[in-house]
Amino acid sequence: MAKNHENEKFPVSHIAGFIVSLLLTFATVGAVKYTDLPVVTIMWIIGALAVIQAILQLFMFMHLTEGEGKVQLINIIYAFFCAIVVAAGTIWVMTSGHVHY
Repeated sequence: MAKNHENEKFPVSHIAGFIVSLLLTFATVGAVKYTDLPVVTIMWIIGALAVIQAILQLFMFMHLTEGEGKVQLINIIYAFFCAIVVAAGTIWVMTSGHVHY
């Protein structure tokens, strides 16, 4: 029976991804709490670190490179669509809810 070499790196890659995710989270907290940067700069830092962490998690934990390409692409597009709808809907409800007494 042939041995699958993909599974041999399983714990190492997941632990490394987890540690990098923690470091990115701590960097975000550090940028907010311990710097005197302008708010716009802090928001850009938070956004950039969030995008990096999302990409890291797509590859390390969600196995973006495994499986069928077309199906995964459709699933990713659908997930982004759902995220945009939820975020935009939340912002819309929170900003226009006060208009209707």
